[in-house]
Amino acid sequence: MQVRVLFFGRLKDLAGRPSDWLSLPEDATLADLVRHCESRIPGLKDWSHSMAMAINQQYADPQSRLKTGDEVALLPPVSEGSGEYDPSAGEPGEPKIRAAIVREPIDTQAIVELIKRPEDGALACFAGMVRNHSRGRRTLYLEYEAYEGMALRQMEALAGQALAQFEVRDVRIVHRLGRLEIGETSVLIVVASAHRAAAFEAGRWLIDTLKRSVPIWKKEHFVDGAVWADGEPFPPQLSHPPGTPGQPCASKPKAP
Repeated sequence: MQVRVLFFGRLKDLAGRPSDWLSLPEDATLADLVRHCESRIPGLKDWSHSMAMAINQQYADPQSRLKTGDEVALLPPVSEGSGEYDPSAGEPGEPKIRAAIVREPIDTQAIVELIKRPEDGALACFAGMVRNHSRGRRTLYLEYEAYEGMALRQMEALAGQALAQFEVRDVRIVHRLGRLEIGETSVLIVVASAHRAAAFEAGRWLIDTLKRSVPIWKKEHFVDGAVWADGEPFPPQLSHPPGTPGQPCASKPKAP
């Protein structure tokens, strides 16, 4: 059977390409695909124990069976950050769009005006910005890339979970991709609620969880070179060494 495999972040650099088509036996599993890739891509095996895997934009267990036409993504640890992740989280309870991925500058004030209502007593706004240094080196600019379809669906699911978990009225999450200059906003989270405590708590949970589990990666460009940002290990629910048993991975949303 033929399946398509996608590489992101430093795995894309190792593979030398963003994607490939593979021919595998009809009964192949995700672990079989990873072993096949390891045999063809030098250095990939060093990352097998820290990456997560997805089939058709859903996190998947290594023992998951593949079928013809599947799209498999091999995901290195995402940009940076820490936070708890609940793999049982489902889709937002409402069809309202609360997340976006953009390539143009993020207009913070426009999003604030869009979300606020007279009944709100608090509006907590978090903006992640590009700083001019990292690792003791001067940063020139950053580049962000994402597994876009999966990332957007997961961001929507996080917004829905925040509404269910915290006493907040509404949420907006916007992440920018592409090249960002020093001082530009890479991610914006706005939370509206009647009281400030809930808004602060929800905003902190959203950025921490997004930074650890949503498939978005950051490449840092310095005066003397460029590197992919080191990421926190995926939560254990999302990462199992190929060929080892693991708990089934619920995706966000269920069908990132």
